[in-house]
Amino acid sequence: MPRALTWMSWIVRWRGAPGTVSSAMITDFGVAAVLELDVATLGDYPGGIATSHTPLTGSTAQVSSVRRGLGIFDDKGRALGVTYVDIDGSSAGTDFTVVLPQFRGLRLGSAVKAACVLALMKDGVRVFRTGGAEENTAILKANQNLGYVVDGEWVTLRLTAEDRD
Repeated sequence: MPRALTWMSWIVRWRGAPGTVSSAMITDFGVAAVLELDVATLGDYPGGIATSHTPLTGSTAQVSSVRRGLGIFDDKGRALGVTYVDIDGSSAGTDFTVVLPQFRGLRLGSAVKAACVLALMKDGVRVFRTGGAEENTAILKANQNLGYVVDGEWVTLRLTAEDRD
């Protein structure tokens, strides 16, 4: 087991998860666990236009050649954290990354994003894009630590009833 996963396994056990943890690409095997994680974390997304999260379904949790997911799972098969990316040729854009609340602060989000980048690099992806809401300082720090560079910001214009008249 890689040293980082050994360290994560110890920390995760300390936080109450059984056994060791492993990272794996999402397959049909992991979809049910990912759907449980998604339901458990739906209220945790900022919810703005650029940062909202549409709940996963059995079909949107599936992976394909243009949509990949990678998760961190405990010995019981529970998804502790996942990241999903959409692929367009040699570019990939993160759709979302999420970690169960009781395991936040352990850098599992960083770990799952890093593992996904490494796996996709082996498949020829060379450009990686990601985002994060201003109030989600944890993911912004994770992105920075992984080497992402801020090259733009979303600006949202909301029209009021007065503006529409």
